[in-house]
Amino acid sequence: MKIILSIKPEFAEKIFNGSKKFEFRRRIYKNKQIKTVVVYASSPISKVIGEFEIEDVIHDELNSLWQTTSEHSGISRDYYFDYFKGTEMGFAIAVKKAELYDEPVCIKETFGIKPPQSFAYVPTY
Repeated sequence: MKIILSIKPEFAEKIFNGSKKFEFRRRIYKNKQIKTVVVYASSPISKVIGEFEIEDVIHDELNSLWQTTSEHSGISRDYYFDYFKGTEMGFAIAVKKAELYDEPVCIKETFGIKPPQSFAYVPTY
């Protein structure tokens, strides 16, 4: 199964160039069968640009999570802690294998959904 995540373009680019090996989330999907993340690059791109396989999902206390992921986080320590402000625990989705599409696609035309605030399950037909 797949989910679609809305990701800021600067971070999506880092995922596909290999400099960001973790996507951080305050909350996460509950379905343990999710194996792939479809990447919706938010504004100004506003397109689905690729996908990546999930190697692991780490759920941990923020300091420990940062120690584990910081080397390949693709973000600054300040950005990390600002993002997680108000929470004690966080999630890091580890990127296994990223594939950038040859051409970005429209989320509504291709998947029949609107861009998600956080995530959406990819409809299966």
